Amino acid sequence: MNDGTDYRAILAADTPLIDVRAPVEFQQGAMPGAINLPLMDDDERAAVGTCYKRQGPDAALALGHQRVCGEKRQQRIDAWRAACEKYPHGYLCCARGGQRSHITQQWLREAGVEYPLIKGGYKALRQAAIHITEEQVQKPMVLVGGCTGNGKTQLVQQRPDGVDLEGLAHHRGSSFGRTLEPQLSQASFENLLAVTLLQKQASRWVLEDEGRMIGSNHLPECLRLRMTQASIAVVDDPFERRLERLRDEYFIRMHHDFTHAYGDEQGWQEYGEYLHHGLFAIRRRLGLQRFAELTAKLDTALTEQRRTGSTDAHFNWLVPLLEEYYDPMYRYQLEKKADKIVFRGTFEEVADWLRH
Repeated sequence: MNDGTDYRAILAADTPLIDVRAPVEFQQGAMPGAINLPLMDDDERAAVGTCYKRQGPDAALALGHQRVCGEKRQQRIDAWRAACEKYPHGYLCCARGGQRSHITQQWLREAGVEYPLIKGGYKALRQAAIHITEEQVQKPMVLVGGCTGNGKTQLVQQRPDGVDLEGLAHHRGSSFGRTLEPQLSQASFENLLAVTLLQKQASRWVLEDEGRMIGSNHLPECLRLRMTQASIAVVDDPFERRLERLRDEYFIRMHHDFTHAYGDEQGWQEYGEYLHHGLFAIRRRLGLQRFAELTAKLDTALTEQRRTGSTDAHFNWLVPLLEEYYDPMYRYQLEKKADKIVFRGTFEEVADWLRH
């Protein structure tokens, strides 16, 4: 078995990690295979940290044992033991492979469970993830471009060498891009990207032509720089076909997802708010008068959808939004990269071109 230092192998195998850092640390950044079962909660960790600064390591350790004892200690050992049984090939992990994972390991040992730890902890895994991304993005790269509704994400998803950055970021990249899954912290997003690149083991990458930001996540700088140098294949489908894709993605599927998650009544409210929020986010760029006009059309379309189930009326605000805002904006951005465009065609033609 890996001695806890072959970080690439650990990450490539989606190895379960019992991460014993405090919840606040875990939220700031974690590995894809990690579950958070902390040795100390946020308050306990803060108290021990303060004690460490004022009175030194021995006093801090004593305080830690004092704060996590008796029934509380037993509950945590029971949770770790259950996780060890569920994930027999996993590892313990703390911030740097120091005291917290060693204490956890010792308490488990006393309870009759032998379980390995990650040497160097999360910090070592994080450094390995950064190096993996820096190395993997040096491979050849092709970007799939095109205005919204051209099926770029779908095209990337169906390729073995495709990396769906929007899927990893839990965001579709536009003002209407949020999904029902919350976005990861920046470090967790980067870790997931690194593991995805490592596991795919492709000889080149096919990626969607993205901006610097996908929702609240930004692309690692090494990837962003390589993408500015990459060739672009542009999908150019008929406008009607794009509208049908957008209807399916934003009106049918999002309505379904919201009602599935929240129930019919609250789901409908959430769905309506989601569409309103998307339009509100670009109100200044639209101009306030145009924003008010399109909002009125959106309200009418929602009323119609609620009454009849038909999504046709949404095109009354979506079509002008595409023609006046999204399409001109993307075409302007694409013009600046005109020298990188190597192919243009329909969805099927670009898919076929990528196969060769």
